[in-house]
Amino acid sequence: MSQPTRLIPNTTAFDAYANVRRTTAKNRTPPAAGELTDAEKRQVEELKRRDMEVRRHEMAHKAAGAGVTGALTYSFQTGPDGHRYAVGGEVVIDASPESDPEATIQKMKTVKRAALAPAQPSGVDRAVARRADQHIIEARQEILAEAAQNGSPPEPGSLVDTRA
Repeated sequence: MSQPTRLIPNTTAFDAYANVRRTTAKNRTPPAAGELTDAEKRQVEELKRRDMEVRRHEMAHKAAGAGVTGALTYSFQTGPDGHRYAVGGEVVIDASPESDPEATIQKMKTVKRAALAPAQPSGVDRAVARRADQHIIEARQEILAEAAQNGSPPEPGSLVDTRA
């Protein structure tokens, strides 16, 4: 059985900047309200935007992947205002095939839906969807091979198209 796949959004230049800011933020006491510089206020706004984007992205995976998704995990950065903001995240998706090809097809449809659920799927998200498609193809081939071996046609609906 393969390990669950972790979907991790692509890192950005903002993430690299966040790592530098994280070390300096740890050594500062949070300023009182209204004491932030204009640059710090802009940084807080960007952190708020990123936090909402990350949470929305990961929740889309979680909601679409009911039954194949695990816990959400976030990485945080403390802003100049002293608050913690999610700047990265991941959700575990069990993308391992089942022992039965019919069950594999159904599960992989859910995996693909979960992987592509966010408005802007990452490269990793798209790779997981492609892997799910590959498992579906393999399961269909297994169904056809079993049918040919038994001399009977495949079950109705077992080879249906999975495109949404």
